[in-house]
Amino acid sequence: MSQFSADDPLLKILACPLDKGPLTLLQPEEALYNPRLRRRYPIVDGIPQLLPSSGEQVGDEEHQRLLKRLSEPEAPS
Repeated sequence: MSQFSADDPLLKILACPLDKGPLTLLQPEEALYNPRLRRRYPIVDGIPQLLPSSGEQVGDEEHQRLLKRLSEPEAPS
C-alpha cells in the first residue's frame, strides 16, 4: 500500500484526536506520534488510525528515544 512521506501534504492537516495538535511521522514504524501526550498512532494499510482508542501511550525511555531520533537531521538519499 502507499506509504506516507515526511513531505506529504496530508500530514499538515492530520491532528491528534485528543489535543488536536500536529502529529509527527515515524518511519519505518508507519506511525504518527504526538510528543506532547506521548501517544503513538499506527498507520495500517496506508490509513492513519486516529481514534483515541487506537493510540498507545509511550513510556519515558521510548519517548526520549523518539525525540532524539526526530531531532536528528535526515540522512541524504
